[in-house]
Amino acid sequence: MTSSGFWSKLETVAAWMLGILWAMPLLYAIWAAFHPPAYAVNFDLTAPVTLANFWEAWHTAPFARYFINTILYTTMTTALQFVLCTLAAYSFACYDWKGKDLVFSLILVQLMVMPDQLLVVNYQTMSALQLVDTIPAISLPYIASAFGVFLLRQNFKQVPLALAEAARIEGAGPLRILLKIYVPLSKSVYLAYGLVSISWHWNNFLWPLVITNSATTRPLTVGLAIFGSPENGVNFAVVSAGTLMSVAPLLIAFLLFQRQFVQSFMRAGIK
Repeated sequence: MTSSGFWSKLETVAAWMLGILWAMPLLYAIWAAFHPPAYAVNFDLTAPVTLANFWEAWHTAPFARYFINTILYTTMTTALQFVLCTLAAYSFACYDWKGKDLVFSLILVQLMVMPDQLLVVNYQTMSALQLVDTIPAISLPYIASAFGVFLLRQNFKQVPLALAEAARIEGAGPLRILLKIYVPLSKSVYLAYGLVSISWHWNNFLWPLVITNSATTRPLTVGLAIFGSPENGVNFAVVSAGTLMSVAPLLIAFLLFQRQFVQSFMRAGIK
């Protein structure tokens, strides 16, 4: 065996080991969720399969309300990000104005600021707006995304200027050019960014925990943390069932769109 062949096999084995190690918590959750509590830590292949854990979890906590809150929050956030990031990226990519480079540099600084560092300021702002414990309060701090502006700007800069010039000669205005040329040619980037944004906000925990106080506004992550807290008694089988219900939409979306997701980033043209 050549040296390159040996290292190739070693990399393959290491990748499989890391993949199995990463999947172990999920595999345990699946096992515990579909078996009676007595078998949660007893891996008996003859153990009976049951759906009772899902039934108990669904009726013990208001998961339906949590799902609705999470869908509303992630949809609102992603939609507003699309609008704001598209307009900002269009301005940075297609127009020259004084101070453009400085403003774009300041936007990129946001990438180096962790959202958790702004918890106090964001809470004070939401409190001043009287939005504490509301769905909009969860979304508003995230609707302006530096990553989204950067990603779309890079893609818009690769659109041939001849297309925009031809549309301008035909009498199209700036907004029409954006909606008819730049946005359609960036569908793959929107898909990639949308998937990243939805998955991140679906799993967001700390800010929703701080800004929400009731089950009518809590998303899945906060509701699941309260549902599985030691004060409520820890039943690993039921908690695992609740966890699977919470992550199932993301897992299904990843399995359905994984190829499009990878291809979208490959065609995004980030250089």
